[in-house]
Amino acid sequence: MDRKLSSADKFDLQQNYRRFLKYQEQFTLANDAYKDARASRVWIAGLVMLLFALASDFFLGASAALFGLYFYRIVLAWFRSSQAEEGREQMERWFAGKGLKFQGRVLYFRDDEMLARPIDPFDDALYG
Repeated sequence: MDRKLSSADKFDLQQNYRRFLKYQEQFTLANDAYKDARASRVWIAGLVMLLFALASDFFLGASAALFGLYFYRIVLAWFRSSQAEEGREQMERWFAGKGLKFQGRVLYFRDDEMLARPIDPFDDALYG
């Protein structure tokens, strides 16, 4: 059985599909940045500086700056990741309201359990 989508939803469907892909890409990049920020070893340099801080206020300040940089990068990357994830989830909810779902970057009808018939939102034959 060929399923059709409403012609009135064509523009919104295509725009929201583009938005979803944009949010998906932003989430991937932000999540990678978050992983890189957490893997950073700046805190080790801050710890070494802290050992020298007993003798100098300069090293105490440098140590605090390195720890601040480390946690700032982590918080900023986490914030960007959560914003992109929120936008992506909002788009997923919109598509779910239309009876569609995403599997990765591919769109399917919600009742397509086998994921056998992907949907191309830019195919005019899909709209009726």
